[in-house]
Amino acid sequence: TYGSDVTQTPTLWKNVGDNATIDCSHTKGTGYSQMYWYRQLQGEGMKQIVLSPTYGKPEYEPNSKIEKFPVTKPDAASGTLTVKDLVAEDKALYFCAVSQPHSDTVNL
Repeated sequence: TYGSDVTQTPTLWKNVGDNATIDCSHTKGTGYSQMYWYRQLQGEGMKQIVLSPTYGKPEYEPNSKIEKFPVTKPDAASGTLTVKDLVAEDKALYFCAVSQPHSDTVNL
């Protein structure tokens, strides 16, 4: 089915104060080396947290902090997002997407 070549951790239950790490991987090939992480709070739209490239520094959105949302990107095909020091307000849907690193076209 469409989109099945990107997979991520299913439902994750954690306690307040814990850290939650979400894994994402894909089989689209090494050209898809950029990973985007989003979250959608209940009743709100999806918001980007960070763009995580395989090479170079992650690019965080203005309202997202590296201390709260550290990412790893060990290779083109995988990455993780951690949500640190969980509070009740972190309950949300978290999504990853991948793209090729072209500034003119973004293929999510």
